Amino acid sequence: MAALRGLPARWRQWWHARLPLTDTLTLTQRNVYILPTRAGWLLAATLVVLLVASINYQLNLGYLLTFLLAGCALVGMHVTHATLRGLQLTLEPPQPQFAGAGASLGIVLVSELRRTRHGIGLRVREGAGADNWVWCDVAPQAGTPVRVGFAATRRGLHPVPAITLETRYPLGTFRVWTVWRPAARVLVWPAPESPPPPLPPGEPRGGSGPARVAFAGEFEGVRAYRTGDPLRGVVWKKAARTGELVSRDTQQARRHELWLDYAQAGPGDVEQRLSRLAAWVLQADRLGLDFGLRVPGKQLEPGRGEAHKRRCLEVLALC
Repeated sequence: MAALRGLPARWRQWWHARLPLTDTLTLTQRNVYILPTRAGWLLAATLVVLLVASINYQLNLGYLLTFLLAGCALVGMHVTHATLRGLQLTLEPPQPQFAGAGASLGIVLVSELRRTRHGIGLRVREGAGADNWVWCDVAPQAGTPVRVGFAATRRGLHPVPAITLETRYPLGTFRVWTVWRPAARVLVWPAPESPPPPLPPGEPRGGSGPARVAFAGEFEGVRAYRTGDPLRGVVWKKAARTGELVSRDTQQARRHELWLDYAQAGPGDVEQRLSRLAAWVLQADRLGLDFGLRVPGKQLEPGRGEAHKRRCLEVLALC
């Protein structure tokens, strides 16, 4: 019984392995599949009953109704299949995200037909977000951007999950679908610790002398505003961003610098330490500080800005 229960998963894994990895896909008869829905099977059973009754009782109007419904079902099958056939899919470069946080994949659907394609649903095939369908209509001879939600649970560099497209337009009697395996990978940063712990103490420049705990801003030549400080010494840009008044302290900036060290990230396991380091990176960047990062086998020199923050988070993700 256990082996039988595992057959669908093994079949799905074998089937997915045969699909090409590509960030652009054109849907054709080779990669679009169609089957009747439950409503379609019920309609087929109804048509059989109508046909048998019409033959048995010689009902001309019964024949008319039976073949009229059968013709509508066949036309609906053709329209349903044509809704996906010929559609062009393009995946936008996925943006990095934090582990466990909801994110989305940008997909552009391009149609060359002169009519609107209605009722197209998209979702990731497995994992978190597999039950979250996104429905859209694709405009004629234009591209329609769509965001498909998903969530990665582990840090690192992971393949983009397989994506399912489906439609049952117009009658709902047939389900047409395809499975797309993008070639792109998504970088997942460690989930930052919440609430974020205080920043570690600053280190003397040059690596000598005792370190002391300081106000976070003092690592880069700023300190808490004190009564009597000249207004020209206030860092107004930082005050507007954080809501806290800080003053320049150039002497302190020459003595200490901020290092986010794996060895100082607490006694937890690897994931807990990386989570704390991620929280420190975000906190230091929010305060506008220069900071460096030390992890086993890797060291990033102090810096600031969006590029430096992303570089530090990337090192933590791949650590």
